[in-house]
Amino acid sequence: MLASLRSNWLSIRASYWFYPALFALAALALATALIHIDRLGASDWLSRSHWIVPAQPEGASNILTVLSSAMIGVAATVFSITIAAVAYASGNYGPRLLTNFMEDRGNQLSLAMFIGTFVYSITVLRAVRTGDETPGAAAAVHGVFVPQLSLLVAYALMIASVGVLVYFLHHIPASIRINTVLENIGTRLLHEITHRFPEMGETDPPVRTVARGGWISSHHTGYVRLIELGALAEAARKHKVTVGLAVRPGDFVYPGAPLARADTDPVPDDVAHAVRETFAIGATRTPKMDLEFSIDELVEIALRALSPGINDPFTAITATHWLGAATAELGRRDLGAESWNSDGADCPVAPLQSDFAHFLERGFAAARGALASNRLSALVALETLAKAAGQVRGSHRRALIEREVRLLAQQAEEHLTGPDIADVRQRHDAIRAGWS
Repeated sequence: MLASLRSNWLSIRASYWFYPALFALAALALATALIHIDRLGASDWLSRSHWIVPAQPEGASNILTVLSSAMIGVAATVFSITIAAVAYASGNYGPRLLTNFMEDRGNQLSLAMFIGTFVYSITVLRAVRTGDETPGAAAAVHGVFVPQLSLLVAYALMIASVGVLVYFLHHIPASIRINTVLENIGTRLLHEITHRFPEMGETDPPVRTVARGGWISSHHTGYVRLIELGALAEAARKHKVTVGLAVRPGDFVYPGAPLARADTDPVPDDVAHAVRETFAIGATRTPKMDLEFSIDELVEIALRALSPGINDPFTAITATHWLGAATAELGRRDLGAESWNSDGADCPVAPLQSDFAHFLERGFAAARGALASNRLSALVALETLAKAAGQVRGSHRRALIEREVRLLAQQAEEHLTGPDIADVRQRHDAIRAGWS
């Protein structure tokens, strides 16, 4: 249940309706409260103030009408610009990057600010009464009424909305710059690495086998968005079973596909239900818990940039730099000590092994063919791997990076000719000499 709630919360935060709806409700509540304060006469001091000119009914009505019309127009324009930017980014950098832009707080809050100001203005406008109104009992009771405090707040919201608009006009072109896109992905990836593996070290997770037992299969179709491993460990201890996972976050499952295996056969229904409750399955992957998702995004950008239709090696080089930073960070971490596991080897849950070799394969090895096809990207990839080798802990991890350097140089032999391959050979020889 907790996994489903977290998954739904991630989906809500990645939507364009949540913050606008929240701001609209807050604006409605604020306007209602301030109108009530104005009716009680608590804001009469504004009419006597020398530094505020009280608004007349017609002027207040005109101001609020113009403000509400302008805000709904600006909100529509902002939404159109956002959709155009999202379409451009997903088409040029990859469709999987759509999630990144949907989750952009700047876009969501900008749209929410304009919608909230519109709702506030309309609500206050409804309360303004002029002397010539005779539609019914309401006008007769209230007569002329201008909510001065509410109008002052509306003016403040207008000023704030202008500031948000200026920010938005800067934020949109800045957010679709490829360097900014890569920085956001790389920073998020490094943050998730440090959160998932908080301890420094050189050990990889041990290979753990679960006694042969019954399989617990999925009842849904989609991607494993996240797994509540802490809750799964508690459930396993409660039912006195050991559970070995058959999938990791980011894997695709369908009804009948195995999720996990318990050391008992048959698996009791309550155990199977408790295990399934810790899995959140949805239509899309999410970077939460899924390091491979962010790595795949960097690889995809590098592959697209080096494709014949685009041929942009400098974008691939930037993606390579962030891959190198992530590789070095993973190489410094104790991958056997995850933040959720306080029991160590005694934990009743055995996840799929995600060792350093796995992440290196998912990153540099996946992009190897494209990186080796261009002289600049090949040289930078060799240098980036060499720097990462100097940062990682443990001779085993260093050997894996040295092997990747060798394979990259061999792959370049298949793609490059003439002076280009000579430069790659020279750089490779210099790196090997520095290691000896």
